[in-house]
Formats: sequence, C-alpha cells, structure tokens
Amino acid sequence: MRASARPDLLIAAHDLLRRHGLPRRGGPPADAEIREALAGNLCRCTGYEKILEAVRLAADRWQESAP
Repeated sequence: MRASARPDLLIAAHDLLRRHGLPRRGGPPADAEIREALAGNLCRCTGYEKILEAVRLAADRWQESAP
C-alpha cells in the first residue's frame, strides 16, 4: 500500500471502530460495514482483502485489550 493511501485508511478504520463502540460495547464490525467505511478511500497497489483482514484483526485485538 502506498504511503498516500495509509493515513486515510487508518483514520477511516479507527473512526469505524469507535462508532461501533469498541473497545467495550460491541463486537467487531461485519465485513459489509468495513467495506462501506473504507469505500471512499482508493488504494491502487493492493487488494482490499488484506486491508479488511487488518481492520478485523485490529478490532479483535482492541476488544481483547479492553478492561
């Protein structure tokens, strides 16, 4: 992934996880929710599947770390 795409994707993913109530209330967002949250961010260098996996992993780890 190019450096120009990273900040926008990270901000969109973080915003999604916060809106979803993590790290305390909700579980991880569904794939459809992740895709919708990242839809406005274009990444030309990679498939979005790895990005989706990373958001899922971040959600799981964030949930596990909650007190």
